[in-house]
Amino acid sequence: MTLFQHKRSHHTRLIVPLRPYPALLLKRSSERVLVVADLHIGWEVRLAEQGIYVPSQTPKLQEKMLQLIQLCKPTSLLFLGDVKHAIAKVAMEEWRDIPNFFETLGKKVQDIRIILGNHDGNLEPLLPQNVKILPSTGIAFGSVGLFHGHAWPSPNLLNCSNLITAHVHPTVTFRDPLGFRITRQVWVKAPCNSKKLVKALLKHLNIKADKNPVSSLQERFKVKLRASQLFIMPSFNDFLGGQSINRKTLGKSGRSRAFIGPILRSMERF
Repeated sequence: MTLFQHKRSHHTRLIVPLRPYPALLLKRSSERVLVVADLHIGWEVRLAEQGIYVPSQTPKLQEKMLQLIQLCKPTSLLFLGDVKHAIAKVAMEEWRDIPNFFETLGKKVQDIRIILGNHDGNLEPLLPQNVKILPSTGIAFGSVGLFHGHAWPSPNLLNCSNLITAHVHPTVTFRDPLGFRITRQVWVKAPCNSKKLVKALLKHLNIKADKNPVSSLQERFKVKLRASQLFIMPSFNDFLGGQSINRKTLGKSGRSRAFIGPILRSMERF
C-alpha cells in the first residue's frame, strides 16, 4: 500500500488503496470516504444491440460494493463518474438497475455523492433523493482533488498535492509466447507536470497568462499551485475494456487523444 499512500503525519494515511478491489479509502479525522469509479451500469445493452447477450452484471457490482462497505465502514461513498453507460439517453435496464443499486447502498451508508462523468447524462431522475450530484469539475478532500477526467477540473483543485481521476480505464496488455493477449486492469501513479497543466488550464479558460502562469493562477483564483502527483483509478466494473498504457500508439490517434481527457493531453503523458 505504500505506493499510493500520502502521509499527513507520522500516524495518518490519507489515501489507502483497497487492493485487490479497484477502490480507494480516503481518511481524515473521523471521515472515511470510499471512492470507486466507472461502474457503467447498463453496458450490457450495448452488447445486446450487437447480438451479444450478457445477463445484467449490476448485482455483482452491488455485492462487491456491499463487501467493501462491510470491510471499510465508510462514513460516505463517492462515485468518481460514469455511473451509467448510455451517454445521453437512459436505457430501460438503467431505469431498473440504478435506483435499486443506490437504494440498497443507501441502507448501509447515508452520505452518497456522485461526481458527474461523460456517461452520466440524465442520471439525476434515476437516483434516490439522498444521493447528491456534484459537478464534473470535481471536489477537494483535504490535500486530494477528485474529478472524473473527461473535462477540466476546477482551478481550486490545483491547490491539492494529489489529483485523483478515472475515465481512462487503464490496463496493461501482454502477449505470451503463443501470441495470446492478456489484459489486466492497473492503477496509475505519475508525476504531475503542474506548470504545463496550469498553462493549458488558463488557455482553456481564455485567460491570458503573463510570463509566469503560476502567478496568474494565484492572482486570478487565489490558488497556490501544489499539484505534484496524479493517480488514475481502474474501473470498478472489471468487464469493461480500457486504454492499454503500455501500447506505443496510445494517444496518437485523434480518437484516443480525445478519450484520454484534457489533463493527460496537457501534460503530454501519452
